[in-house]
Amino acid sequence: MPASDAQASPLGFDRWEHGLPRRGSTPAAPIHVQAFGEDTWVLRQAKLVCYEAPFMYLLRGSDRSLLVDTGAVSDARRFPLRLTVDEIIGKDGPLLVVHTHGHGDHVAADRQFSDRANTVLVNRDLPSVYEFFGWSSPTSQGPGATTLTDVGSLKASIELGDRRIDVIPTPGHHATSISFSDSLTRWLLSGDTVYPGRLYVQDYPAFRVSLDRLVELAESNRASYVLGCHVEMTSVPGRDYPIGCTYQPDEPPLEMSVEQLVAVREASRSIVVPGIYPSDDFIIYNGTGLGVAWRPACRGLAHRTRELLFGH
Repeated sequence: MPASDAQASPLGFDRWEHGLPRRGSTPAAPIHVQAFGEDTWVLRQAKLVCYEAPFMYLLRGSDRSLLVDTGAVSDARRFPLRLTVDEIIGKDGPLLVVHTHGHGDHVAADRQFSDRANTVLVNRDLPSVYEFFGWSSPTSQGPGATTLTDVGSLKASIELGDRRIDVIPTPGHHATSISFSDSLTRWLLSGDTVYPGRLYVQDYPAFRVSLDRLVELAESNRASYVLGCHVEMTSVPGRDYPIGCTYQPDEPPLEMSVEQLVAVREASRSIVVPGIYPSDDFIIYNGTGLGVAWRPACRGLAHRTRELLFGH
């Protein structure tokens, strides 16, 4: 179904699979694939496979293809990611699999590619990520945290043949977070650092420096759009769908403008203490403790209870 005028995709994507309005409806395909040109595909895991509904990116060059993230479910019967990728690039097509970061909803289907021929699978742990890109491992401040004094100037490139992907570390959401700038589409793939939804921050100083680097990369590479890995906002400014929601009929577009990226950076500069900070197109969650998380967790629990009792 095409997007409404109010929610039209700037890139011309049809409306993304966004769940079902009631129990007993015919389920959608487990993966929704949309092509952009001849060598770029955006994949979304169906809401009913996992409420996180993460997006993945498949970029093909003349020498090999790049898959960014593998989704939130490992079972190939429920989530046939490898089959889908093989149908697009061929079973023997050379493939590099990397991740925007190591959270479970972005790495779960890695095992589907572990025995695939002509495939390099980069592990999701911090040493493996930094070793692959030729970076010295940063100083860890604890689980999920990284200091930017070690990584603030790091950069690498992935060559796909006639297509270059610039890569920078962007910790803050997670220690292993990285972002990608594609020379063909000029998309900036920002993972869970920036997207139309809840921006969870574990290391706030790192997050602020990462946003500076993302804006710098967007400007130097003349980024066309910023694409993250989730959509959680509604069309109402500052209002998100509850955590665990499996039906999101009024989503904004996945793609964000560079101006919206700058807005995230500017909003971050005024935040000093832990808390929840809503803006029109995103919500910054500074901190992951109970003091920050209890309200959205309770709202999500209430929503899921209503779904069980009454449906959507």
